[in-house]
Order: sequence, then C-alpha cells, then structure tokens
Amino acid sequence: MADQTMRAWAVAAPGPVEEEPGPLRLVEKPVPVPGDDELLVRVRACGVCRTDLHVAEGDLPVRRETVTPGHEVVGVVAGLGSAVRGFTVGDRVGVAWLRGTCGTCAYCTRGAENLCPRSRYTGWDADGGYAEYTTVPAAFAYRPPGDLADVALAPLLCAGIIGHRALKRAALPPGGRLGLYGFGGSAHLCAQVALAEGATVHVLTRGAAARRLALDLGAASARDAYAMPPEPLDSAILFAPVGDLVPVALRALDRGGVLSIAGIHLSDVPPLHYESDLFYEKEVRSVTSNTREDGREFLALAARHGVRATTHGYPLSRAAQALRDLKDGRFDGAAVLVNDLS
Repeated sequence: MADQTMRAWAVAAPGPVEEEPGPLRLVEKPVPVPGDDELLVRVRACGVCRTDLHVAEGDLPVRRETVTPGHEVVGVVAGLGSAVRGFTVGDRVGVAWLRGTCGTCAYCTRGAENLCPRSRYTGWDADGGYAEYTTVPAAFAYRPPGDLADVALAPLLCAGIIGHRALKRAALPPGGRLGLYGFGGSAHLCAQVALAEGATVHVLTRGAAARRLALDLGAASARDAYAMPPEPLDSAILFAPVGDLVPVALRALDRGGVLSIAGIHLSDVPPLHYESDLFYEKEVRSVTSNTREDGREFLALAARHGVRATTHGYPLSRAAQALRDLKDGRFDGAAVLVNDLS
C-alpha cells in the first residue's frame, strides 16, 4: 500500500470541540507503512474515549502535530513488518492506548511498564484509529477473546482496561462497598466486573440517563455526583475529570477507605480539610495508563463475566459530532465510530 492515501481525522488546532470549525479536520494522509515490528491495521471500529477529547481540546500537550486520535481500535491485519511473527493478514486485532515502552528501565523490569518514562501512546504520540488504517507494534496488539462484535469490543480496549486498573488501585475488599463518581464508558464496564465479583455498587453521577443505566446494571443506588451515598464506602473511583469531586468522594469513604482517580486529566483539586477528608487513614491513589497484563486480565474477566458495553454507533465520518456529544453528556455508556470511509 506504499504511496496510497487514506482519509483520517487530524487535530488541526487544539481547542473547544463545540466552537466552529472545531479542532478536528477530515484530511487525506498517506496510508502508514508498518515498521519492522509493526502491524498495519485496517480499522473497522474505534471507540470514543474522553482522552480523545483531551487530545482534541489541548488538555493534553501536543506530542505530534496533526495527530489522528483514537485508541480503542478493532480491525484486521492488512500488512506485516518483516520481523513480525505470530500474526497473519486477516487476523482480527485490538489496538489500545499503550503503544510502546522501553522494556529496560526500572519500571518496566519490575512489571510497572505503565510508569515507563519513555512510554508511547496511540492517538497521542502516534496516529490512531480515527482513520481508515493505523499501525501498532505487534507486541502491543491484543487478540480479542470470544466472538464479540467489533462495536461491542472497542470500548473494552481502553475504557474497560483503565476501569480494571482503577478498580485494582481502589483496593476494594471482598464484598465491599464501592462508589463510582461519573458513569460513562469506563465506569459502566468497571461496575459490571465489581458486581459480578460480589461488590455493592453506588453510582454518583450528573446525568439522569447514566443513573438509569447504573440501576439497570444492578447498582444499589444512583444519585447526583455531589450527593452522599446511602452508606459509607470502602473504596471509590473518580472517573469524572472534576477535581471538585475529590473532597466529596473522600468524605463518603469509611475509615481506611481508598479513593482511586482514574482519569489522565483532572481539573484542580480544592483544598482538603484534613479531619473531615483525610483523617482515619483514608488514601488517594492516581491511575497512570495500564500494563499489557492489565489488558489481558480485563479481557479475560470480561469474557468470564459477560461484561457488555452499552454502545452508541456513529459513522467514522461524524467523529467530530461524537466528541461534541461526549462532552455534552448526550449519551450513556460509550460511543463507537464505525468505519464508513472505506
């Protein structure tokens, strides 16, 4: 496919997605040539993640000019680098956020590759899945389990994986009480795993549709984001990128409780009051990306527990609208772009 072109979305100038003409442009780009260790992937579906919104609006610093966002990619192998083994053209693969690590630093060698200072990310450091084609190092491609349809699988590849790591970081005890602040693409998948493993889940979120979805999935309660849950929480996860909710969630924790903050971006956290917010050995933990092992663990759990994403399909040609709808909270669950460009 050398010298061929494709259509792809590019972040022309980071800025608010609701302002015309908006940061995204549908452009012609060369079909990427896979490196020796890479797969060329023809995109079939790509989930819409809040991180894509942060890249488009400039909340995350520009790492690649005119980058193509998208890192919840389901596609088929269309080409192979010369050093790739174990994949063939036509294989279905998943492409996720973590794209590469050095493999040799202290973090990588102790199993914490998500903290690698030289880590690279799909749709931020390299062009992602809002396009007809993308590439991925073969070592960072996932082999999807089971027979999930492309649209159902896509949100699992970041929203699901990050929710899984956030749940691990929250140190929820067996049969514990878990609070989820925000209930979008990641939280509604995390909730299903927690419920399947015996937790009591309380959802605190702004949207009425999201609260209905939470109750439909089995949450014990669903209230406004700033409300108190009906009982003290053993653990909580903050999915909403709203720093004002940190003290709110901390006050909802029982003694010894843990708050896990799942987002890559968070607005400023207000001052905390030590006695009411942090005393009694409460903890705050951040979440930074994920390891490939996190991804494999979650995909296996999702298959075991029958985790299913609530999805809303958009043509890939309407990616800019999908990001606007995400920002405005116009859908519950997750949006998924279906390739109509090729």
